[in-house]
Amino acid sequence: MRVLVVTNMTPDAGAPARGRFVRDQVEALRRAGVEVELYSFRVGSRQYPRATRAIRRLLRADGFDLVHAHYGLAGWCALLAGARPLIVTFHGTDVRHPVVGPLSRRLAPRLDLVAGASRALFAPESGRAGLPRVAGASAVLPCGADLEGFAPHSRVEARRRLGLDPDGRYLLFPASASRPVKRHDLAAELARLAEAELLCGGGIEAGRMVDWINAANAVLVTSDNEGFGLAAVEALACDVPVLSTPVGVAPTLLAEIDGCLVEPFDASRWATVAGAHLDASDPRVAGRDRAGWFSAELMAERVLIAYRELLAHPG
Repeated sequence: MRVLVVTNMTPDAGAPARGRFVRDQVEALRRAGVEVELYSFRVGSRQYPRATRAIRRLLRADGFDLVHAHYGLAGWCALLAGARPLIVTFHGTDVRHPVVGPLSRRLAPRLDLVAGASRALFAPESGRAGLPRVAGASAVLPCGADLEGFAPHSRVEARRRLGLDPDGRYLLFPASASRPVKRHDLAAELARLAEAELLCGGGIEAGRMVDWINAANAVLVTSDNEGFGLAAVEALACDVPVLSTPVGVAPTLLAEIDGCLVEPFDASRWATVAGAHLDASDPRVAGRDRAGWFSAELMAERVLIAYRELLAHPG
């Protein structure tokens, strides 16, 4: 099977970890025996015409069995280039954004398979509409976490490598503070109440994130909405506590794990839970087995099943 994967979630100096989950899925599919060519282009409106032409050239030159685009605008480029059959996995911002969201909903009925990174993307959230379900052509296809890369490590050693105080009180906000939907303001309020230092993950390279997670007493997901919620899975893979709003996969992922919290943000309530972890010498939770539900390998198996079913029963 030959597959062309298209994405505009390409890392750059300002976001070195952008779209790493797509690349992890590509590698997992390759290990499963799929021949995958990845076409990744930069974000920005000027890139879309150029990307459409490049995809068209790839389709003419090589015989792909199907095309799988990640993110709605990349899906539009693939569609306009003539990609068929075409799967698009929507990841969150492309569904909830006030401009890109309507474009994604217009794209969905034109696809051979509409995939959401989580079930949450098919429903309204925080006053924003979800993806339309297309009868017989909708699926939930997360990318998953790299469990080989994310695992529990010594907190002392992680802090030493990062130049952090070995006895510090640290909460990790694993996103860019500049993205309003992630609600850095709430995380900052919580850190202040809990008398902790807030670490931000926006500019952290993908290969260093495991140290930042292991260095933290807890990871905070204060988002208004999430397409999936990979940071919470990665934290659980490291057995690090997670406090999250009920977005993306968090309600399933964190349910009944002692030390984790999944509920609407309440500063005093969250500060009490975070305080217990900040006061502990090395707080850990039993999270790695649960994170395994959403490993990159298992999620790639789901994607491969979707590929086979689509090719066996073309629209």
